[in-house]
Amino acid sequence: SVCTDCGIIVEENAIVSSVEFVEGAGGASSMVGTFVGANSARGFGGGGGRRGGQYGFSRQSRENTLAQGRRRIQDVAGFMRLGNHFVDAAHRLYTVAVEKNFTQGRRRAHVVAACLYTACRQEKSQHMLIDFSDALQINVYVLGTCFLKFRRMLGLKLELIDPCLYIYRFAAHLNLDEKANEVA
Repeated sequence: SVCTDCGIIVEENAIVSSVEFVEGAGGASSMVGTFVGANSARGFGGGGGRRGGQYGFSRQSRENTLAQGRRRIQDVAGFMRLGNHFVDAAHRLYTVAVEKNFTQGRRRAHVVAACLYTACRQEKSQHMLIDFSDALQINVYVLGTCFLKFRRMLGLKLELIDPCLYIYRFAAHLNLDEKANEVA
């Protein structure tokens, strides 16, 4: 705080790093104050024993959600043979999805697929949405809807994919063996 008369800084650091507890009704102890993380927009309180909602240990819940999302992203990426840079990019997108409450009311597999597909589109990979649909056994239209809403929420402008990338892939599925390169 600053003195309004002379402008001298009276107190520079008002944030305290000590932890204090108070005894509440029935002898229950609760933490006084709020924990503010390095990259958080708001603090998380101790809560006095109340769980869930805005009071309880929502920071831990958020960390659990992010950890479960990363594990699921790694599982799907491993199954699809995607590299670690796709996992990292998709996890960053998943973190944004959690922060903007995009995961609320949606299945984790749908959001994970949307994040991985977005990462693939940004890297101009040859993976299509139907590949994720087949791998996760999810309707492609459901995934497409989730992806479009995710893209709209982020305000991403993804470039159209050159269809030439898929010609060799299509020829390879025709079981032409050596002639696949000639057809492509």
